[in-house]
Order: sequence, then C-alpha cells, then structure tokens
Amino acid sequence: MIDIEKYLNNFFKGTKDPSLSAMKFFMNEYGNFEKEMKFIHIAGTNGKGSCAEMISNILINAGYNVGKFLSPHLIKYNERISVNGKNISDKEMSDIIEELEPKVKKYNENSKTAVTLFELETTMGLLYFYRKKVDFVVLETGLGGLYDCTNIITKPEVSIITSIGYDHMRILGNTLPEIAFQKAGIIKENSNTIFFSQTEDVDDVFKKKCIEKNNFLHLIHPEDISNFRYDQNYQYFDYKDLKEIAINLKGMKQINNASICIECIRILNKLGYKISEGNLRKGLKTVIHKGRMEIISKEPLIIFDGAHNEPAIENLKQTIKMYYKDFEKTYIISILKRKDYKKMIKDLITDEKATFIMTSGNDETMYTSKEELYQIAMEYKNEEQVVLMENLEDAIKSLKSKSNSVNFVIGSFYVYGNAINAIKK
Repeated sequence: MIDIEKYLNNFFKGTKDPSLSAMKFFMNEYGNFEKEMKFIHIAGTNGKGSCAEMISNILINAGYNVGKFLSPHLIKYNERISVNGKNISDKEMSDIIEELEPKVKKYNENSKTAVTLFELETTMGLLYFYRKKVDFVVLETGLGGLYDCTNIITKPEVSIITSIGYDHMRILGNTLPEIAFQKAGIIKENSNTIFFSQTEDVDDVFKKKCIEKNNFLHLIHPEDISNFRYDQNYQYFDYKDLKEIAINLKGMKQINNASICIECIRILNKLGYKISEGNLRKGLKTVIHKGRMEIISKEPLIIFDGAHNEPAIENLKQTIKMYYKDFEKTYIISILKRKDYKKMIKDLITDEKATFIMTSGNDETMYTSKEELYQIAMEYKNEEQVVLMENLEDAIKSLKSKSNSVNFVIGSFYVYGNAINAIKK
C-alpha cells in the first residue's frame, strides 16, 4: 500500500489557469459515469461545510446513502471523502490512487499543466461514490464555482450558493458581483438554485444566471426567519411555516445556513424524494461540524474555529459575543500568507480585554510569520491588551484552567491536528 500522505503531498495544492480540461479527461476515461449520479452542489464564500454537514445528516436520517465531499481536511486526507459519515479507508484510497496513477501520467505527458491535488481528490471522490452506489453526493466546491473541479457535473438536483464575501480576490475578482459571477458558475440548465439574499447587485447576478439557464431561483430573505433564541446547547428559530427548529451549531450565520438546508429538503421532496419533517428536525438537531466553534478541551476551555477570511472573522466575533461576552478571552492565531491577514488582525484586535498570541502556524513557508502578525497587532494595541508571540503548540500547552475564561484557536483549518495533538500531550 502506498504512503498516501507522501504521495498526495507531491501534487500542486494551489489553483492553476481556469480550466476543467483535467476533469474532462478523467471523466472521459471512465465513460462519464458522473452523468448517472445525483448531486447537491454547494458553493459560497463561507457556510459550505456547514450546509454540507446538515444536508448530509438529514438525508442519512431519511435512510439515503449519502456521499460527502468536503475540503479542507482537518487531520487526514480521508476526511474529504465519506459515505454515511464513514471516511474512505486508507486501503480504498490507496487502491484508487494506484488505479489513477497511469492516467495522471498520461494526462501530464500531453498537457502544459500537471494534474493538481484537488483535481485528483475530486476524481477519487466521484469514482468512490459511484462505485459505492450512493443515492446522493453532497458536493462542496473548493474555490469559486465556474472553473472549480467539482463543476464537471452537468445536472445537480439542487445548486446552493451559501454566501458571497471577500476571499481569494486574486482569482475570483475584487468586487462582490464579480465573486458572485464565479460562484454562479455552478448554476445549470433546468434545475434549482438556492441563495440567501444579500444585496441587490449580488442577488441580480444569480437572478440573471437563473433566467439564462431556465433555472428556478429560491431566494431566501431574512424575514423568512423569526422567533430566534438560543441556549448553550442549541439555537432555535422558525422558518416560514416550520416552527421551533433546533440546530446543534452556534452562531447567527448557522441559522441562515439551516434555512438554506430546509429549502433544499423541500425542493427534494417536490422532486419525489421522501424526507419527512422528523428526518429534517433530527438531522439539524444532531449535526456535528468539526472545526467550527468546536470545543476541543473543557479544562482549560479551548474552542477551535477555522475562521480564515474577513466575513468568517465577523461571524466569529458575533458568535463569541453571544456565548462568551463576559469571559476572559485568549486568541491563538495562525493565518496563511495568501489570506488578507492584515485586515483579519485589525478586525480581531478590537476585543480590548483579550490576550492575543500570534503564531507562524505549522509551516513557516505557508503561514504569515508570528513576527509579522505581532507587528500588525501592535499598530492597534491599546494599554489593556497583551499581544504575544509563541509557537502554536507551546501557546496551547501554556493555557491554564481558570473560571470564566475561554481560549480560541483560530485563523486556519490546517492547524486543527496540531491543536488536538498539543492538547493530548
């Protein structure tokens, strides 16, 4: 069996020139099996993973076999590809990699650009789901939509765009309508699309694309949601005529995401699938989403949240204000170089009574240095704040159990494994 981590780490992890040529090659090699499959395709700046987890959990509760394709993984690559919540095994992944390797070489020999990691992962996932004969694939885009590897599919049951915000501007565009245009690339002919209404110029992008594609746009509005309340265990709300829904995820944005998922289930029922209200309620109430406001230690209280762009930081701040407003707070921060780390630090540092610990993540070639983050933080620091520099693991190990205190590890999903290991030690 091959060393999966070692093999996959040899592939380019970024994005290349916009093209689906590699994906078309792989699908053609296998007779375009993807055309026989049922997809729920999810794009958006933030909220993709939450919606994917909720929809998958609801469908599994309804008795369907569900393939789920997510990114990034938190500890192992296998997490990206799962059926009914069970990750692809090392043996299964190794076998598919060995099967695909000659095809990868064939493509690379005849192409100017080599197959990327995400192209390989997407192909592996689709092939695995097809052979497992799943009823649905809940398919999360990696970046954008129009030229995303997952956009090789031609007819989703439902397309979902969760939100539009500033991230990956170098690739997707510098304005929200430009970013929306890229995300709208997953909208296909004669299907259904869901979007949570934002601003008129963003909404118009999806309205025009749906008209062009003869696609029915289900636009959710804030007024469709009412009677919101929350406790330490659940959030509760009404969506249109559905009363007192409970979800097992924290933060106001998760109410928006849950509403999108409810709308998706209603569309599937209209298409002839059988998902009861009980399935829906249980799926939302029992959903687990690792790495998003996840308590990874109770003593000391440590919460991991992968917030890695400006909208996600704003959501995080709002959620912390809801649940931990009067707590003494410490933030351990790691931010990838490709992110707008200056703006993220500026937004975070407004918590005047908190302690901030800057780290260089788990890879100094990929992450903004702790020294750089420290210098940016000091531009906004006031006398009451404490800003420190430490290694990620040392920062976590230094945390002490104190009453009415909470610690957050934030800024990147890719340090999740390091945080868990530091806690175990």
